[in-house]
Amino acid sequence: MDKKTEQKKVFLEIVQQLRQLIKIEKIQAGEKLPSERVLSERLGVGRSSVREALRSLELLGLIETRHGGGTFLASTHKHQLVEILSMFILEDEKSKKDVELTRQIHEKEAIRVISCTEILRILPVWDSFFVKLEIEGTVNCRDILRELIITAGNRLSLKIWFQLTAYDGDRLNRNSTEEEKLIIQTMLKSMQLGYEKEALNAYEQWMNTEQSI
Repeated sequence: MDKKTEQKKVFLEIVQQLRQLIKIEKIQAGEKLPSERVLSERLGVGRSSVREALRSLELLGLIETRHGGGTFLASTHKHQLVEILSMFILEDEKSKKDVELTRQIHEKEAIRVISCTEILRILPVWDSFFVKLEIEGTVNCRDILRELIITAGNRLSLKIWFQLTAYDGDRLNRNSTEEEKLIIQTMLKSMQLGYEKEALNAYEQWMNTEQSI
């Protein structure tokens, strides 16, 4: 088992154990969860692993962190839909390809929204990525995709996207290759110019190239 697969397995096990703990102890919405230290001891895993799992659950709206007050189970009405999606993702080990395709649906929709919205496509962040590629020859792939989702402005989509990338072992958290450089630049420039079709074509080419890495 490679490192990324092992990390994903540990992550899923922690999240499932957290869900079981909440169920067994009958923790209700608005009630406080045990501290990271206590969870780490009870689950038999490192605090950093617990922290990452809690962060993912917070992004899903399942829990909420109050500054100086700890972590609390969120109200069910805040996350019912997302929780259903999360349960499917976290419990179906055979859905890896579905997860990847679902993530790409969110990314492609973000590209469409940005390409069709002048105020979004002229944001300086796209130039900064383009220049970084020119000067350094590489960018972090996850940073670009995350910025697409954030800029599109759909908060639910952002929460789902974070969970999808976490389930996928954060495979996209890497620097782009020389082969990807021109493809990404083409996507960014097409998006800036409002060429939706060209931007999406470049994105598809990028994802196909990414799969072979």
